[in-house]
Amino acid sequence: MSLFDIANKRVELKELEDKTLNQDFWNDSKESGRVLAKIKSLKEITLNFSKIESDVNNLLEMTDLVMMEFDEDLKKDILISTKKLSDEVEKLELQTFLSGKYDKNNAILTIHPGAGGTESQDWAEMLYRMYTRWATKSNYQVNEVDFLEGDEAGIKSVTFEVIGENAYGYLKGEMGVHRLVRISPFDSNSRRHTSFASVEVLPEITDDIELDINPDDLRVDTYRASGAGGQHVNKTSSAVRITHIPTNIVAQCQSERSQIQNRETAMKMLKSKLLDLKEKEQKEKIEDLKGVQREIAWGSQIRSYVFCPYTMVKDHRTNYEVGNVQGVMDGDLDGFIESFLKK
Repeated sequence: MSLFDIANKRVELKELEDKTLNQDFWNDSKESGRVLAKIKSLKEITLNFSKIESDVNNLLEMTDLVMMEFDEDLKKDILISTKKLSDEVEKLELQTFLSGKYDKNNAILTIHPGAGGTESQDWAEMLYRMYTRWATKSNYQVNEVDFLEGDEAGIKSVTFEVIGENAYGYLKGEMGVHRLVRISPFDSNSRRHTSFASVEVLPEITDDIELDINPDDLRVDTYRASGAGGQHVNKTSSAVRITHIPTNIVAQCQSERSQIQNRETAMKMLKSKLLDLKEKEQKEKIEDLKGVQREIAWGSQIRSYVFCPYTMVKDHRTNYEVGNVQGVMDGDLDGFIESFLKK
């Protein structure tokens, strides 16, 4: 259990809790917020570890009893408890890997199809469904921010939030190009097609993270929202698009009924994109940043989803693979997420 380094975590927790007793602790709201968030995280890990310790001792006692006097029902209870305990240990182990600066934040995902028209647009929508299924199974909330329908089927782009603790930590490894191989339902000759779509994953920037943006560097456009929403979307220019002129980074939102709400959401996404770019480029000033465009095509994929001539989903970074491609498309992503975090 040395992996969890619980002794040092308990020492750190005590030191942070002592900090909160200082008279000037609340003078710096940013620092106090950081400390409280860290306390919450450490408490969760140490309490879970204590529970697992207790469960292990109970399991050992049950094992001693069945060794002294065999009991079929007790044997079954031990097997069930062992499996449950194994899952709890694995979950706690994953928590120790979520130590990144923004891992506990909500996640903002954007999916874009690659070249290929309807085929790749349909693939983008399949990925959107996959992530929403995973989020629902994982007890996360999904909030669609921006949606642009495809010409015949699928989507041209979608941006959505996955809301809940550690959402970004779990989903950050999904960022990259995803490749599909299947018999195309849009091909009258039933030929095999390869399609690509890109997934962008960013942490939602919270209020305690400072990012200085010059208002003069922003261009704000409003337009009529498209898609669901009844007559409202056809009568008001409630959708908002914000462009950061120096980097040409764009964020837009049309999911809210109010232009003010859409602007706030778009600004939140823009900040997330700029912060991500800032950290990648290791620059101190936003005006020094330059965008990085990655081609959505062969050779740049992080994962392949093969429906034909065999069924397999393989992550090319970790070599983790499964044969149940339909299960993955229904949201069974935990194996890929875990292998990425452990690697």
